[in-house]
Amino acid sequence: MSSTMIFVNLPVKDLDASKAFWGKLGYSFNAQFSDENCASMVISDTIVAMLLTEARFKDFTHKAITDTSTSTEVLLCLNAESRAAVDELVDGALGAGATEPRAAQDHGVMYGRAFEDLDGHTWEIMWMDPAMIQG
Repeated sequence: MSSTMIFVNLPVKDLDASKAFWGKLGYSFNAQFSDENCASMVISDTIVAMLLTEARFKDFTHKAITDTSTSTEVLLCLNAESRAAVDELVDGALGAGATEPRAAQDHGVMYGRAFEDLDGHTWEIMWMDPAMIQG
């Protein structure tokens, strides 16, 4: 079976600020698919977040953009290689201006934390014991 790519489209209020935020966390952008209205943020070989100005995002939907200060439309979850990697990414996000909406969740074989980016999108970062996945 071939890999399926996912392109997550997210509206942002200030594209330059969003690019700077994610750049501080070590993410890069594909210039071929970026312009003054969008930035193609590479998360992995199969995951790309398209950060779109709100005006550009509205070109793709007739619905209102969710007010992330009062509502949640989606929870985005990324895996991490270790518990320490979870903390490193979330702490880095907090240092770059994100907020932490809840305390860490530690279930022994699973550990996760979350942050809300500059636009209020919730990103959950999770580690799961590899032995649990295999067996």
